[in-house]
Amino acid sequence: MDTDFKDIVAAAQAILRSVGAEVASPWFYLQFGLILAGAGVAFATNAAIRSRVDMDKLAARWPLPVMRHFMRVLVTSAATAVFAILMIISRIIMWHATWPSRSYLLVVSAKLALAWLAIRLVTSVIQNAFIVTTVSLAAWLVAALSIIGQLDWAADTLDSVAIEIGGLRLSPLLLIKAGVLLLLALWSTNIASNFAESRINRASDLTPSVQVLLIKIIRIGLMTVAAVIALGAVGINLSALAVFSGAVGVGIGIGLQKIVANFISGIILLADKSVKPGDLVTIGDNSGRISAMKTRYISVAAGDGREFLIPNEDLVTQKVTNWTYTDKNTLVKIAFATNYDADPRLVCKLAIGTAAAAPRAIKGKPPNCILTEFAETGMKFSLTFWIADPDGMDNVKSDVMLALWDAFKHEGIRVPYPVREIRVRGGALPVESVVEVSS
Repeated sequence: MDTDFKDIVAAAQAILRSVGAEVASPWFYLQFGLILAGAGVAFATNAAIRSRVDMDKLAARWPLPVMRHFMRVLVTSAATAVFAILMIISRIIMWHATWPSRSYLLVVSAKLALAWLAIRLVTSVIQNAFIVTTVSLAAWLVAALSIIGQLDWAADTLDSVAIEIGGLRLSPLLLIKAGVLLLLALWSTNIASNFAESRINRASDLTPSVQVLLIKIIRIGLMTVAAVIALGAVGINLSALAVFSGAVGVGIGIGLQKIVANFISGIILLADKSVKPGDLVTIGDNSGRISAMKTRYISVAAGDGREFLIPNEDLVTQKVTNWTYTDKNTLVKIAFATNYDADPRLVCKLAIGTAAAAPRAIKGKPPNCILTEFAETGMKFSLTFWIADPDGMDNVKSDVMLALWDAFKHEGIRVPYPVREIRVRGGALPVESVVEVSS
């Protein structure tokens, strides 16, 4: 350990001596001035290009979407490109005017600018801004160390500090490599799973629940394979990670019970097909159509702009009303009453005819109306009829009840309402005098 530390100190001292000798040379200040001038010209050129170039017109000239995308990136990175060109031109001029070693900073600046431009083009396909920034800075740092010839020294320094856990040697260099490979593997996995999802969603012979189940299995499988390949590529023996399995199991058992329960419940729901995307369900006080089934929850669109996110575990452990489980045909029930002056047979006939005339009523299943009770205020009836889809059931009930009201008005049938009589015994009610006081 002491030997490694001494080597690091010696290497750092050598770098400082080299930098000091470079700074003491007058050619350093000439190159530094050229770099500053090139940066100023690059930023001014970038401002002029952005003010005069119409991005939409420029992109319309390129037929392929990929080419249009890269042209946008090049225009937005015009300052970097102009700076790299100016540094290359300055390097060529100084190469012919003096010794090549006196233009070292110009070469480094040009290479750093070209590396940043290349990294910017590559990372532009990533959608997440945070990931783009992190990957770009990390890749540019590696490129910068490689350009100045210090990449091996930096790698040895990061690898010299390590700890051993259960036969596994962990160093900063190993963790960085594992993190980079995991990011690349997961990014590739995401692209592959999105492609598979698009193909599965186009398969008309698969039910929606089977489609979601296959997509989840493919995503989990690809992520697992990607993690195994990435860890194996950096030399991590997966058997050495067995020491962590107990801690992970305890963590899942204590802190992640609900998450695991929801995940397993989601798999059960997809496997038994009790609910699927597009079903109309009622869960507790929440009703709506299932719009999506996720790993942890399902999304139920209420139809009024709200979406209920219901944990998968609730669908397994609680009562769920699925209006479209095996059959979308729905029985609509309407309860109403009339006074005793009406003919109950005529009332039932009018109700059946009104329901049969509804546009959404199923013609093959005739409506039915029965007298259910002789109440204090009048006779109570129950009208039932079938519709082909439960969507908009309340609207159908409203239309039928309005039509029934019109039919009753036409036949002189009255709907009862409570009437109260107040009888006063012992004379008139006392009247209290009210005195107004003016201010």
